[in-house]
Amino acid sequence: MNATQLIKMANQIGAFFASQPNPAQARADFAHHLKKQWDPQMRTALYAHIDATGGEGLSAFVLEAMQGERQQIEPVARSA
Repeated sequence: MNATQLIKMANQIGAFFASQPNPAQARADFAHHLKKQWDPQMRTALYAHIDATGGEGLSAFVLEAMQGERQQIEPVARSA
């Protein structure tokens, strides 16, 4: 899956959660959704995009949530 598709999906999901009345809870719920519903490779690819471009194309809500909740969302590298 390419970055354009991931950005589009993240922004659509983000728009839903951003409509919640409590911004902090909305960011936490968004992070929980990505962790549970997105494959680790998708999350890793989206963080690679954020690191390379500063989050170009992502909504402010999605970028803020992904940066603020990175430890929860980003897959943990496992040692062999």
